[in-house]
This record gives sequence, structure tokens and C-alpha cells, in this order.
Amino acid sequence: MRKISLFILFFFSLHFSAQALSETQKLESLCRIWGFLKYYHPEVAKGNLNWDQQLFRKMDEINNIHDKEQLNEFYFKWISSLGKVDVCKKCSKENKEKVYFLRNFDLGWISNKHIFSEKVSNQLLFIQNNRNMDSNHYFGIGGRKVYFKNEKSYGSKFTTNQTALLEFFRYWNFVEYFFPYKYLTDQNWNDVLTEMIPKFLNVNNDENYHLTLAELVTKVDDSHAFLYSPMINSYQYGRRKVPAAYTYVEGKLVVMAINTTRFDEEIPLKAGDIIYDINGRTIPQMVNSFGKYVPASNSWGKVNKVKSLFLFSNQDSLALKVERNGENISLMVKTYLLKDIIWEKPAVQQKWRFLDAGKKTGYVNMGIIERSDLDNMYKDLHTAASIIFDLRNYPKQTIIPLSRMILPEKSIYYQFNFPETDYLSKFYSSKNSIGRKNPDYYKGNVIVLVDGSTQSQAETTTMMFKQHPKVKVIGSHTSGANGDVIRFKIADLDTCFTGLGAYYPDGRETQRIGIVPDIIIKPTVKGVQQGKDEVLERALEYIKTGF
Repeated sequence: MRKISLFILFFFSLHFSAQALSETQKLESLCRIWGFLKYYHPEVAKGNLNWDQQLFRKMDEINNIHDKEQLNEFYFKWISSLGKVDVCKKCSKENKEKVYFLRNFDLGWISNKHIFSEKVSNQLLFIQNNRNMDSNHYFGIGGRKVYFKNEKSYGSKFTTNQTALLEFFRYWNFVEYFFPYKYLTDQNWNDVLTEMIPKFLNVNNDENYHLTLAELVTKVDDSHAFLYSPMINSYQYGRRKVPAAYTYVEGKLVVMAINTTRFDEEIPLKAGDIIYDINGRTIPQMVNSFGKYVPASNSWGKVNKVKSLFLFSNQDSLALKVERNGENISLMVKTYLLKDIIWEKPAVQQKWRFLDAGKKTGYVNMGIIERSDLDNMYKDLHTAASIIFDLRNYPKQTIIPLSRMILPEKSIYYQFNFPETDYLSKFYSSKNSIGRKNPDYYKGNVIVLVDGSTQSQAETTTMMFKQHPKVKVIGSHTSGANGDVIRFKIADLDTCFTGLGAYYPDGRETQRIGIVPDIIIKPTVKGVQQGKDEVLERALEYIKTGF
């Protein structure tokens, strides 16, 4: 008898523990359902309900729920109260003209038996199959580009953990339904939800709030993404700077020039110095420490975004370890407020020029040439045997007219994935053509210079150039962030992420990978110290030797 009693006690204990739910599990399910209903439920999508207030109320109510049965009764009543969902005949009609991209599409959580009862799962599946197909109160479409709207601002200061969670839930669902590269993030986006809920619950001041938001944004692994927070810039990175211009090469900083200050004090740094340690941290260690809060598609994109922060501080001086003329020396270098540094005006650059007296090699700076310049540029350079197009910068919308000058014919140069707004988190593919039939196209060598700063429109322009029959891309991997961006605010702070997927014509990815050059060459410390442009020199060597 005693054995039977113990067995019954054990059985019910096991049953109860299996049904018990943690706070994170409850909030995770709430985030998913709130976001899903926001975009899929026809009545919610009209904007007739105060959806933020609904979330706040449900957060309060869910505190009194402790097990799966209670949770599902709670969800069933809530969803039922939102209004009748009519059968949608056109929802089941497949658009056979569209080629769908489904690697982001995942509503499998609806059928998670560990959290949801069959009754609630069926309720959600019915909404999915009879979803909103009309305009949505919370997003609009401009062309094939999505924008978010009607999201109430609660300010950028920390007020309550509920408000912090709401901002997190908003962002998580933005990515869940609209980010074309969700499937490529290092951390599964579902795991991000589980990990970040406790962090937002533990936020207790403004600085921690902004840092937690920045950590969240970083998890999209997208070089387009950012979170503009003056508080982070001031307190995390610093408002003072060593008055020196430098570049990042081979994991070190090479000083290019020293700026003067309005105090006219001597700066112990010299041009050519190699900085390898700042306040006891190596440069790679600094990249890692900043990297937690700076989103990027890859390691070189991360460096490109954080390198400008290295010599900032809130301290009056920085301890630097420097290599100078083969010797290692330690320096204490003063920092200054930016208003006290006298910035040298950059030298005026030519938009295009010949690189040799014989006018056989032309050069075009794609970062400064305008559309209105292209006719004159091509008139000057079209007789050159080679033209070098420098895309280690950001071009000025010159891709279409330039393609009509230099390409022999119309060709498919990119495949874009656009959000399917009638079935969110699905995307559809469209191949994009560029150029035109042109018997007078440029028949010489097309050389394209790229590096980690070649991003977005610059990468798309590189792909256009790759349609030329005599093209060679020289340099290092590009940024790996391509496609138009969606700009919006989270906790009243400016942010964005890539809104359109961009791929090679055969579907291969460039996001996170970048465009791989035909000839890989990177600057070296020695080359920088000698004032060389080693990437340009390699291009000239290729023109001369053919390899």
C-alpha cells in the first residue's frame, strides 16, 4: 500500500512539474503571440485596439499564471475577445508568378505542445490560414519597401521593466517578420528571445537600458544596423579623444597624422607610430569589448565600425604602447574634447584622372563622382586601355547611368528578396537586370578596388561592374551588408536593419560573406608607413602584367 501511495505521489509530482512554467517561458510565449496577432489577426491589424496597452495588461495578468493549463485558458479567452476572424478565401490562393524564399518563415512555435494546448494551437492556425490581407495599421509599403508606423514612443529613459520589455518585444517581432537575413544570424533568433528576456527584466537605469538595447541590435549581425545612443557614446566610449588620425592595419593602429589643439600642446605621438596597446588592452581585445554593442555582418565589418572608437575616452589621458623605429615605448597621451581639436581639412580629390602620362590608365573615385559628371568623365577616359573604379567608399547613385556606358548588354546582376506583406516572414525573389544593348560599350579593362568599407550600394555597384567581360575585382572582402534598409526607432532611439535580401543571380549569398575579390590584397603596416596605396599598386601591376 505504501509503495502505491509513493508511486501516486511521484506521478502527480512529475505531472505538476512538467506543467509548471518559468517566467521566461510565459513571457516568451506572450511575445510571440502578441507579435503574431499584431500582424496576422484581421481585427488587430486594423489598429482599432490599443495593442500596447493590451500587452501591459497581459503582462500583469500573466504574473498570476503558473502552469500550462492556466496559460492556455488565458490565451484562448484573450484571442477570442479580439473579434471574429472570417474565412479568407484568397488566403489559400497561391501566387504562382512569385518565387518564394522561405528560409525565414517559421511559425512552428504555434504547434509547440510543451507550451500550447491543441485548442490554442488550432485557434492560432486558423488565424494564420485566414490572416489579414488588407493594409496594416503598423506597417506600410513604399514601392516594395516596408516602413513601420503608428508605434507609440515611450521615450529613451528607463521607466519600468514592462516598458523595456515592450520595446524588446517590438524589436524582436520586427526582426521575426521583416528582416530578410534572420536565418543567417549567429545566434538563432528564437534563442535571442529566451536569452534577452531576463536581461530586460533586470534593467534598472538608463545606461543599462541603452546597453541592453544595443546588445539586442547587435544580435542581428548586420553591418547596416546601429543604435544611436548619445548616452552610450558619451559614457561607454568617451567624449574625449587623442588628437591623432590613424588607420587599422594587421591588428594594429598606424598613426597617419597628428592634429593640433587650441591649447597648442605638444603631442608625444608621431606619424608612423604603431599603437598596439591602449590602457593595457591590445587592439583585438578592444575590438572584442566594443563588439558586444556594435552590430556588423562579419569580423572585418566589426573592425571597420569600431576602429574610430579606439582613441576615445573619458579619461584625461591614455596609456599607449607604441612601436617606433623598431623600438617599443610607453607613452601617456592627453585626450581632448572634440571642440578643442583643430581638424585638418581633407585635401581636394579629383573625381577622375589619368594615372600615367600616356593616358592609358584612367582612375575614377566612385565616392565623389556625381551622376552629372559621368558624361564628361567617360568622354575623357573612354579611350584608355584600362579604367580603375575605386569603390573603397560609398557611391552617389551612379550605378544605372554608368552601367549604360560601360556594359555591352542588359544582364541580370542581382537577385533581390522582397517581403511578402500578405504572408509575413515569407519573402519572394526577383532577378534584377541592369545595362542595355550597347555596341559602343567600354572595351578596355575594368578594374574595381574594394575593401571592408565597400558596403551596400557600393557592393551592388561592384556586382554591376562584374557583368563587364574584362572585369577584375582587387582588394579585400567587402562589408557583406546589402539591400535597402528599414529605418525606425526603438525606445525613441534611431536604428535600422537591412530590409531587402540581395544575392548573386544564381542565389548565392553576399550578406555576411561580402564580395570576394578576384585578387586579394590588403594594406600592410610597412606600406602605410611609407605612404603607399598597396591595393592601387596591385591594380597597376595587374594592368601591366595581366596577373
